[in-house]
Amino acid sequence: MAFDEFRLPNGLTVVGERMEGCRSLSVGLWVMSGSQYETRPENGVSHFLEHMLFKGTARRTARQIAEEMDAVGGQLNAFTAKDCTCFYAKVVDEDAPLAVDMLSDLALGSALDPAEMEKEKGVVLEEIAMVEDEPEDLVHELAMEAQFGDQPLSRNILGPAENVKGFTRAFISDYKERMYRPENSVLALSGGYDPQKIRDLAQAHFGAWMPGGGKKPQFHLEPAQPHVVRREKDIEQLHICLAYPGVAQGTEMVYPMSIFSSILGGAMSSRLFQRIREEKGMAYSVYSFPSFYSGAGSLAVYAGTSPENGAEVLRLIREETENLIRDGVTRQEFESTRGQLKGSYVLGMEGSSARMNALGRRKLIFGDIQSENDVIAKIDRVKYEDVQKVIRDCLTGRAACAMVGRGAGELDVSEIIG
Repeated sequence: MAFDEFRLPNGLTVVGERMEGCRSLSVGLWVMSGSQYETRPENGVSHFLEHMLFKGTARRTARQIAEEMDAVGGQLNAFTAKDCTCFYAKVVDEDAPLAVDMLSDLALGSALDPAEMEKEKGVVLEEIAMVEDEPEDLVHELAMEAQFGDQPLSRNILGPAENVKGFTRAFISDYKERMYRPENSVLALSGGYDPQKIRDLAQAHFGAWMPGGGKKPQFHLEPAQPHVVRREKDIEQLHICLAYPGVAQGTEMVYPMSIFSSILGGAMSSRLFQRIREEKGMAYSVYSFPSFYSGAGSLAVYAGTSPENGAEVLRLIREETENLIRDGVTRQEFESTRGQLKGSYVLGMEGSSARMNALGRRKLIFGDIQSENDVIAKIDRVKYEDVQKVIRDCLTGRAACAMVGRGAGELDVSEIIG
């Protein structure tokens, strides 16, 4: 593997990782535009703009965008997160010119047609309704609100329906002009490519992108009081999500937290899975996972159970967390889970898409490049004591709680959230 990096005169950073012998090429344009940078009236605009960029440009209709990529067997898509938006293409290496051209056309040449906007509002409103109809997704959204309060970080990436309905072309265009700037973007590549050809393509297709001259998007997070959010729904299961204080992205404690979460509920051999599902048969789905944000983090513990078993499931979670606070994890759990983390990371990085995602996001958010060997070395440096510390810091902090389903309004959670 070899890395390449350069910057265009307009400030756009280009980074790449060459994979010798690889015929696929993944290219992504990463933009510092996401829900954590939005005001309340703007909430949902980053995601809606992502949708609109596929609805036609000055050079291509929406149909032509799809047909041109399909014609070479490529993939073209995008996603919006809290801290970024990414447009990406995966093609055979010889189709690198098409991939770079297509991404630049989407980002710089979008028509933002008002008629298409009205149609796409219907699509996004259906997407919002889908979350409401998926209680497992909904309870995680509500847990963010319970943990971080009324702040941009806790708001849904899709935004509320009333915001989406009110978006105008002028509003979307102004937001795009402010956020989509070359100095706050990264073009990332991974796979088979020629560095000089990529340099020429980047200059040809992105060189005319004018810098905005404004400030880098700012993100602020105020301390919040964790609380309980309840949503009664006439459904079969009660969905419970506890949110404990976690660690911020970019810190060395990300790896101890990942090991701890895996031991608690991140695998089939985890404590919560074995206790609640295998021993007690009280849940089909029970798990934990960490989330890392700028200046904050969260550890989510989820269980979907019958309303009758809700109190007992909470008691079992409390028992396991109290055991961890008191006794910590065993040396065997620590060693095996650290090995599991390394293995899953290496296996997950085998394709050009995964490598492009890791490379682009890292460069956009942190401004540096982190190799696979760098990550493995950081995991190897995690000490047993680091995991014990993150357990105490996490589980002795006050938890937030969200519940969706029958009985959500009555279930007593005072013992577990304090």
